[in-house]
Formats: sequence, structure tokens, C-alpha cells
Amino acid sequence: MNFTTENLYPIAIELLQKLIAIPSFSREEDKTAALLETFFRQHEIPTQRTGNNVWATNKFFDSSKPTLLLNSHHDTVKPNPGYTRDPFSPAIEDGKLYGLGSNDAGGPLVSLIASFLYFYSSENLKYNIILAASAEEEISGVNGIESIWTSLPPIDCAIVGEPTLTDIASAEKGLMVIDCVAHGKAGHAAREEGVNAIYEALKDIEWFRNYSFPKVSDTLGKVKMSVTVINAGQAHNQVPPECKFTVDIRATDAYPLEELLEIIRQNVSSTVTPRSLRLRPSGIDANHPLIVAAKKLNKKLYGSPTTSDQALIPAPSIKMGPGDSARSHSADEFIFLNEIEQGIASYVTLLNLIV
Repeated sequence: MNFTTENLYPIAIELLQKLIAIPSFSREEDKTAALLETFFRQHEIPTQRTGNNVWATNKFFDSSKPTLLLNSHHDTVKPNPGYTRDPFSPAIEDGKLYGLGSNDAGGPLVSLIASFLYFYSSENLKYNIILAASAEEEISGVNGIESIWTSLPPIDCAIVGEPTLTDIASAEKGLMVIDCVAHGKAGHAAREEGVNAIYEALKDIEWFRNYSFPKVSDTLGKVKMSVTVINAGQAHNQVPPECKFTVDIRATDAYPLEELLEIIRQNVSSTVTPRSLRLRPSGIDANHPLIVAAKKLNKKLYGSPTTSDQALIPAPSIKMGPGDSARSHSADEFIFLNEIEQGIASYVTLLNLIV
């Protein structure tokens, strides 16, 4: 079949409806992975699969050329409790396609797949194209995109499909979650004894609330820290010997995660343990061909405060796709049909402009 952006649109909508109809929570994406394998097989495109990650290369892959990765995910979060409709019913109403994962990131995924089909059989591409539909993005799991990285051909740059209104995130904040423990000494609340760990924790929490890291990123702004969970105490009459709290840290390219961690440890008395140092901030040079092409499209360039698989891709990358990040994980999630149409056209135009 000779693909055009016009005839790819209904193919993308049909695929997205099928994806929505199949529950694909993180670590449970096996059925949508199988659906994607079947879809590519129907279009006579060979695929490879590891775990629940499915990928394919363009027909005339040439190892002497640079390689561009198109990546998005097919896992979803669990439905928001506020849903008023069946999250797995891909209903179309008033120009909207409803369903869990329709916006995040089904719309970007099927638009990238459509763009891959558009270029798949081209014989004189300036670069190779790999399409990877990955798993476990919503939980930053280890069995997602990074688990297949060494199985892929060397990647020179990437486009990560996420809902950005087809604007382009040229940088993305990293994420470091730390668990803190403030230590005190148990005692009876009726007597002047013990050291209250909650009061000790409050000193550190106040530091997290007020501290401002001096270096500010040109694209991502300030590092942001938020205390999001706190837990202490077992009985009303016992001075708690321990107070645990969690801090969400959105990192910028102004600091390595290791440096942020060291600054924190120097300023608080609580024990500080990072859950991971994997989700690093990302960025791309202003003169990179992807950015040069983006500017020709007159797309808005911005720094994204939210994390995605972009944090796990060790190559220059941008984040771009149809849909609106504000709808992600919301009740009665939807994407406008014309957003998918525009998404396919935007991807194809961008790929044609890369030199």
C-alpha cells in the first residue's frame, strides 16, 4: 500500500481504538504488545520483541547512515476513580476519542506508528528509522525502553511521543525521589523526656520548602523540591522516635543528580536515601538537526517539567506529540481526532525537514 498522511489517519484511529479496548497497565502490557505485533505483521513489517517492548526498523536499513528512534509507550496507569464511562470503551463523540490511554500516550504512539509506515519503504532516506513501542513508562520500570537499548542498533537521536500539543520539549526535568528519616528518642508524652522525631523532621522539611539551588537552567529553570509524604507516630501518648518523609525533586541540567544529593545531605540532619539515580534531566543542542527542523515548523520550544522515557534515552532527544499533557491520567480521558491527524502530519513534516 502506498501510504499518505490522509490514508494513514483512519489506520491510526482504528489501531488506537483496539489499544484502548485492551487493559495494558504497567507490567501487564502483554496483550497490547501482541496486538502491535499483529498490526505490523498485517502490514508485512518484521518486528522484534523483548518482554512487552516491540520494535521495527525501516525496510532499507543502512548501518552506514545515522539512526533516528521514534519511541512511545503502550502501558497506562489505572483508571482515575472519577471515571464516569467505561475506560476501555473507545467511543467517539463530538470529535473526541475517549478511553484510558487515548491521550497518554496512545495518540502519540499511533501517530508515530503511522509516520513510520509512511517512511518504511522509502529507499533513499538520509537516516534510518526505528519505531519502538515500549513498556513500563508510567512506572519508570526497568523492563521498558532501557531494557532493549543494547539490542537496538546504535541510536543517534530520538523523538519521544508524549502529549505536547505537538509543541516540542527540547529539554526535560529529571526526577529523583528521596526517602528521609528524622531520628529522635522515644518517651512518654506526659513527661519531659525523649526527643520528638516529628519536630526534628520539621526543621528539615522547612529547609526543603525554602531552599533555592543557586544555579538555574536556561531551558528548565529552577530545581523544584516538594515534600509529598510524611509518616510518624504509633500512639497519642508516645513521643515518636522516628519520622519518615518523602521528597519529590525535579532536577535540571544545571546539576548532576549526585551533586543535588550531596547538597541535600550537607543541609539536613535526616538520613537521606535516593530511590534511584536513573531519571536524569535531558536536553539537546540548539543546533542539532532535530531542533533546526523544529524551528522550520515554527513549533513552540520549551522545557518540560514532567518526566518520560526521554530520561532513560542516552541520546539527544525531543519530546513531541498530539494531545494535551493536562488530560493525562484524568477521568474520562480523551484525545481530539483532529489532534491525531495533526500529529501524523507534524511528525511526517518534521522527519522530511531533518537534514
